[in-house]
Amino acid sequence: MARVVLPEESTKEISELLDALVPLFFESLPRRDQRNWARVYLHGLVRTTGKKTIRNIAGTGASSVEQSLQQFISKSPWDWTPVRRSLAQHLERTAQRPLAWVVQPMVIEKAGDRSVGVGRQFVPQLGRTANCQQAGGIWLASSESSFPVEWTLTLPGPWTSELLRRRRAGIPDTARSLTPAQDAVHAVQRMAATWQLQRRPVVMEAANGDVPACVESFSLQDIPFVLKVDGSLPVSFGGAGRRGPGPHTAPARELIDSLRSQRRVVEWTRHGRGEGAVTLLTSAPVLATPGEDRPAPAAPTPLLLVGAWTEAALLPSEFWITNIGDRPLAQLFLLAQLTDRVALDFAEVCEPAGIRDFEGRSFRGWHHHVTLASVAHAATLLGARGRTPAPGPGPAPGPYGATTRPAPVLPPRPLIPGQAARLPGQPRLPGQSPRRAYIR
Repeated sequence: MARVVLPEESTKEISELLDALVPLFFESLPRRDQRNWARVYLHGLVRTTGKKTIRNIAGTGASSVEQSLQQFISKSPWDWTPVRRSLAQHLERTAQRPLAWVVQPMVIEKAGDRSVGVGRQFVPQLGRTANCQQAGGIWLASSESSFPVEWTLTLPGPWTSELLRRRRAGIPDTARSLTPAQDAVHAVQRMAATWQLQRRPVVMEAANGDVPACVESFSLQDIPFVLKVDGSLPVSFGGAGRRGPGPHTAPARELIDSLRSQRRVVEWTRHGRGEGAVTLLTSAPVLATPGEDRPAPAAPTPLLLVGAWTEAALLPSEFWITNIGDRPLAQLFLLAQLTDRVALDFAEVCEPAGIRDFEGRSFRGWHHHVTLASVAHAATLLGARGRTPAPGPGPAPGPYGATTRPAPVLPPRPLIPGQAARLPGQPRLPGQSPRRAYIR
């Protein structure tokens, strides 16, 4: 798929695609004028240069258009959930089948204190405290492209506890102050329960304190997951050995490093770049570890801890917890790397579509804006796919540029027979082969 964002000569083609998508995605809007303003706003997101504010989209000297767009985005009570659900269902039918639902954090730094959800807070993605909004997107991701279909906006405590502030921003009575990870988990659960999509593994990063709740929530709803965790995460593992009968507890980094003699090699190609990479992987069965304020579950969930070394590294540098027990390590690793695919599409397509540019102050307006920006993102990528030239003669490269040298694929390694989560039938994943997946 072409990664160029809207060359000037392509805006007409994308606009025509948007015109075709509006009746499909916005049929839940009850009035024709609402659907018309959705079309106007989408065309503005695609065609407007610079920041995609309502004023810039409306154009100079068009105050009536600006007022109507302001009403449509910030005040009109249309429900964004059916639009996002229709977008996801359409993408699952027409785009390349997604391999995962990837949770991607989005930080929007702000100068003032009036934008809904803004506050001074520590942001792990920035490594510092910032005055910002913290949001999260849930993306349907394959090795070729990714699309945001659902969004969450984290509300710091004052936005839900102070009645005046809550009313001014139009925050619903049902909204609560949660962590970004909790917001993301709840959004995934809603999608899995009500959106009529085929369930895919959820790929996300989780802080140590959020891991037990994430594992419990996803396991209760039988949602497969791959959670990126910190090496300091305490994990429980059983069995006898040098330490005597289990269970034992140790940091994830220590457990993985003790298994370095069992490492396997995966060769892959980085997203958006032609350069190859080599990663060494190993894994260990572990059990869910209770949080500080959470009791241990009656029946611990069997999990797999996966660790990775770069080719020249002495110590493991990346760690994941997963409940997927019927896939080779190469596949699990390449699922985890879909976060890079999402980051690339976010920077090259979603940001130019104005995903961070909403300047209004209402909760409803923010959700309306990111919904429309998601549709603009999808139209841009779907249009780009239609312009991609057909490949020339010769063998097609494997997913992620996997090496073509043949080698046997290691058999799936379940965690605990009969207990590990197993995925339903899947399209072929990167690393599934006759192509080389592992080298001993």
